Amino acid sequence: MTRRVIQFSTGNVGRHALRALIGRPDLELVGVHAAGVDKVGRDAAELCGLSEPTGIPATDDLDALLALNADCVVYTSQAETRPHEALDELTRFLGSGINVVGTSLVWLVAPRYADSWLREPLQQACMNGDATLYINGIDPGFSGDTLVHTALSLSTRATAVTVQEIFDYASYDDADFTGVSFGFGTPPDHTPIMFQPGVLSSLWGGQVRLLADNLGITLDEVRERHENWVTTQPVDCSMMKVQPGQVAAVRFGVEGVVAGKVIITMEHVNRLTEASAPHWAYPPEGRPGVHRVVIDGDPGVEINTYVGVSGIDHNQGGVTATAARAVNVINAVCDSPPGILAAHDLRPIDHLGAVMW
Repeated sequence: MTRRVIQFSTGNVGRHALRALIGRPDLELVGVHAAGVDKVGRDAAELCGLSEPTGIPATDDLDALLALNADCVVYTSQAETRPHEALDELTRFLGSGINVVGTSLVWLVAPRYADSWLREPLQQACMNGDATLYINGIDPGFSGDTLVHTALSLSTRATAVTVQEIFDYASYDDADFTGVSFGFGTPPDHTPIMFQPGVLSSLWGGQVRLLADNLGITLDEVRERHENWVTTQPVDCSMMKVQPGQVAAVRFGVEGVVAGKVIITMEHVNRLTEASAPHWAYPPEGRPGVHRVVIDGDPGVEINTYVGVSGIDHNQGGVTATAARAVNVINAVCDSPPGILAAHDLRPIDHLGAVMW
């Protein structure tokens, strides 16, 4: 059975999802949404760097996309800065009976712990339309709800769990969102949105709590921490130019605590060029990025995951992998009962999709 699919957005993640949708034999691209006036009307292939036209022009008309009666929407539009608009778009698709897989509104990676203003309207839309919603990515997502489960399955006893992204973002051309959110290129006393009180916990705390639930553990508290590193030399990279005295690296984490001991940690170390924050952790083997899980216990386990190992830049590999987490699960989500899914609601093989084509 070929699923009829709409791609919603053609940005950093969306264009990689679009390329996969055009190529996959088990999926049929029937519509593309683009918000930018420079993209509306252009062929889907052109928007993702393919040469063979699809005959499907991008549109910003939501009603026209709804009328296509697709089986599923791949929603990769930047939503964290426009959550209420995104919520309206998603509820319209779901309420009309169209399933949604996505990488945005990452609070929904652990839907049980998403705030009610977001979760409840989406759950009601799923029920109204007999549709299913699944949100995931590489981090938040894969590292904290799939890779960590694999590592834990190799342990007879675990005393602490650490999930990390250690990435050089220098080649990631996303200053407007990632750069601003992390506070790169700002004075050290500036507090970016990511480090406003409660934001880190809202983004990663759900996965910490959900992992504790899956382990049968009751946490006493979930807390957050962050720090930045200021460069003394100019940094010039794809992300941005950073002047001396400005932030060129950040480190932050969300921790689950029991009896005063941190037992679950989800941590990021993100820098602009390898020269930044030289005293902080680096990926193994001189690599520019890693998603890692470390289990303290018996026998003790460490799994390092690298994306972009076939000559692809690691940051491009990261956004491609994020797109894959949505595209590969389309068929499984379409076959699932209505509601909002988390990764543990799906079988591991449900994320494989038809990746060999």
